[in-house]
Amino acid sequence: MPTLSTDPASHHAGFAVVAHAFAGPAGLPFSTVLTAQEIAAVFAEHHALFAAGDIYSAPLVLWAFLAQTLREGKGAACAAAVADIAHYQQHTGGKVPCGDTGDYCRARAKLPLPALEQLARQAAGTLEQTARPAWLWHDKHVKLIDGFTFTMLDTPENQQAFPQAASQRPGVGLPIARVCAVLSLATGAWLDLAVGPCQGKQTGETALFRQLRGSLTSGDVVVFDRYYCSYWILAELQAAGVDVCARLHQSRHSDFRRGPRLGKYDHLVTWVRPPRPTWMTPEHYARMPATLPLREVRFRVSSPGVRCESLTVVTTLTDPEAYPKDQIADLFGHRWNVELDIRHIKQTLHLDHVACKSPAMVRRHLAVTWLAYNLIRKVLATAAAEHQRLPRQLGFTLACQELLASWMLVSCGVCRDLPGHWTHLLARIAANTVADRPGRFEPRVLKRRRHHYPLMMRPRQQLRQLLAAA
Repeated sequence: MPTLSTDPASHHAGFAVVAHAFAGPAGLPFSTVLTAQEIAAVFAEHHALFAAGDIYSAPLVLWAFLAQTLREGKGAACAAAVADIAHYQQHTGGKVPCGDTGDYCRARAKLPLPALEQLARQAAGTLEQTARPAWLWHDKHVKLIDGFTFTMLDTPENQQAFPQAASQRPGVGLPIARVCAVLSLATGAWLDLAVGPCQGKQTGETALFRQLRGSLTSGDVVVFDRYYCSYWILAELQAAGVDVCARLHQSRHSDFRRGPRLGKYDHLVTWVRPPRPTWMTPEHYARMPATLPLREVRFRVSSPGVRCESLTVVTTLTDPEAYPKDQIADLFGHRWNVELDIRHIKQTLHLDHVACKSPAMVRRHLAVTWLAYNLIRKVLATAAAEHQRLPRQLGFTLACQELLASWMLVSCGVCRDLPGHWTHLLARIAANTVADRPGRFEPRVLKRRRHHYPLMMRPRQQLRQLLAAA
């Protein structure tokens, strides 16, 4: 079992195995985002430095855990992580572990959740603060908001913390968690998150979003879909100096014949405070403004092969000269990037289903995925800065594949020309531009016929009994 140490200096070199896998040589852009010293300091702050003499030291366990999130399919099992540690120890002259995964799993459970979340926030915050001015929108940091769900192993502990959908039979469904995430438009960094169950009061995306107000600062612009477009959210953000650009909620009617006219389908409106909802205290309700001045813009979206759609966007950016109508429409169009980011999180980094037996390990897996995602975004930002690109023009999946291809080579320090290796790696990543594909549109159909087992409609134990009786 790993023992604890409180001396960060003895682990500085150890955490270099984590930093070097994503950082590259000194002097590259963003090379100071989450250095080995910073990782060691955070782990020391949370008293989570495993003794350097152990096989499963804190640096190696974190390094192997990050590798699990980058792999695909069955390669993400704990056995693959143990194999990574065995190869690393063999190359560096350390003690090689046996193939049993028990010690690794117990060491992984000792990684403190607050430290992992702090590292993920720290990496995202530093990356966002050092973003190139050309990557910003009107010199403003744009934050994208959206939610998603993921499932986990069906254990009693997971079911208690994250109950399955009420529409599913007991023993048939899977525990499910809901996440609300804040992502950066400029760098793609995952800035903050809130997680909770999908059942119960105050567990919806808007309730989770209220927990994330601390990640938004005055001068930011928030872009989200109409689900979040409520009077209360807009009022709180406007009071904090945060601008909003959102699709108008479907329950609100828009009449462009009323209010000061700024242009065609572009006018100013005033929302009146609605009655107090049951979840809001009278004191909180009294602090809410009686009216809310806003701007409404309507425009048409036309894509080849798709029916034209008319969208109405509401925003606090009310100056038509500083923010023309077409730029507001373009800004809301960037909201689609958050859908792509969530797809990378759930599919490329395999967070759609978490193979963990306890809620504590589920949350650790989520935090390590969050950290891995931001470290990959750091590499993409470096490639973009080196080759005069925008980070969102570069392929996320290819970056993961490139990092995995050189994972052991860079980590063990056996690369004969590390600066040259990173030069070519960043060039390959920068050459894979994916954000601009004019004229490309595909029907959502499959050509390959796939054979699937039927869905499980009864608990597994009952199905076993039926098979045994047959």
